[in-house]
Amino acid sequence: MRQVHFLELTELAELIRTREISPVEAARQQLDRIAALDGRLASYALVTAERAMAEARAAEADIIAGDYRGALHGIPLAVKDLFWTEGAPTAAGTTIYKSFRPAEDATVVRRLRAAGAVLLGKLQMTEGAYSDHHPEITPPRNPWNADYWPGISSSGPGVAVAAGLCFGALASDTGGSIRWPSAANGLTGLKPTWGRVSRHGVFDLAPSLDHVGPMARSVADAAALLTAIAGADPADPTALQAPVASFAPMANASIGGLKIGVDRNLSRRDVDPQVVAVLDDASRVLTALGAELVEVQVPDVAQAIADWAPNCAVEAAVAHRATYPARRDSYGPVLSMVLEAGGALSGLDYQEVLLRRMAFRGRMRTLFGKIDLLLVPAHPFAPLSLKAMGTMGLQPELIARLQAYTAPFNMTGQPTLTLPGGFSSDGLPIAIQLAAADLDEAMLIRAGIAFQSATDWHRRHPPL
Repeated sequence: MRQVHFLELTELAELIRTREISPVEAARQQLDRIAALDGRLASYALVTAERAMAEARAAEADIIAGDYRGALHGIPLAVKDLFWTEGAPTAAGTTIYKSFRPAEDATVVRRLRAAGAVLLGKLQMTEGAYSDHHPEITPPRNPWNADYWPGISSSGPGVAVAAGLCFGALASDTGGSIRWPSAANGLTGLKPTWGRVSRHGVFDLAPSLDHVGPMARSVADAAALLTAIAGADPADPTALQAPVASFAPMANASIGGLKIGVDRNLSRRDVDPQVVAVLDDASRVLTALGAELVEVQVPDVAQAIADWAPNCAVEAAVAHRATYPARRDSYGPVLSMVLEAGGALSGLDYQEVLLRRMAFRGRMRTLFGKIDLLLVPAHPFAPLSLKAMGTMGLQPELIARLQAYTAPFNMTGQPTLTLPGGFSSDGLPIAIQLAAADLDEAMLIRAGIAFQSATDWHRRHPPL
């Protein structure tokens, strides 16, 4: 039997389309691998093996009958445990909701099923999608080295995709939670424009900051997932009405003439030399592919980073109003602290945050009138050990440093793409990040596919 667990989603799709491997075989291999490895990786909150095999058999029957639906048909995927799944527990990393069984699928889950995907289960996450796991939850372990941080809050998706326990995953990002685990686990992560993907049936952390997007092994894989889930949704009035075409045609596009902004002061200030070296290598690759690097000055991000915390806290307090403080004892200490802070902020102070955010968004929009993309680190550190991270939510200075290149793009709502770009001296992945103007995911995909055609960082896998 051919071993397929580290294939890219799009590679497996071609094997399924040409019937070289069946969806049933692919799903069985994945479930066996989860059973063998996830006991020590802890990436899954719930494995829905019986339903997955039923979906795989249905996909196989459809394909044999000539009803092939496209790149996701028969592909084993998984979703972060804040996406509703009809009849299956959806706990969002909490203990309060451990018995919650939604009566319907989240819109994005429904769209995956409509595309013929096989859903293996629900992936573990931090409590309520904030910075730390609930004390009763076993956190996922980085498959490259269990002593190192696997990222948050989409740590389960990051670990599962990197370890070959699914071929792609849906995740969410409020301040960096697609980008950090993508970086930590050597994956490609796409945070779409805010509203590009419906949030109906997704547990809120902070609705105006929450983005839904894919984590995958390549840009082509992320593009296939985004194509399936993006678009307007009558159930989510905040989902954008902008038309969505397939992103796959961008696969062979050149990046000749693209203007990629670099702010050397921003990208080097208080940044580990190993991260700077990876960023410099990426700059050389992009230049060799025909892009033009343009020196820019990014609007000051310090205030936006500082404002992210109260903005998030107030919205989180609203999201948890039905259960907090009424069920305070069921919450972990970090999320409780955030909800208390959100409830204590005055209306005047919160309005000042919103006004500053509006101004920052406008300044960033002006910057992107001059460039096509912006190149920055995914985070300023070389990979950090779990010992160094400690309880992240109790280290505000660490959070602020970590968010320097992520939170600003949640405050603006712009799309970003995280790409594996090298390795640290300890053998852990280091990533780069590209940002684009609103609704310009196609530009990100175009550049990302070009980058991955010239590098092989995304094809490296942990030595499990």
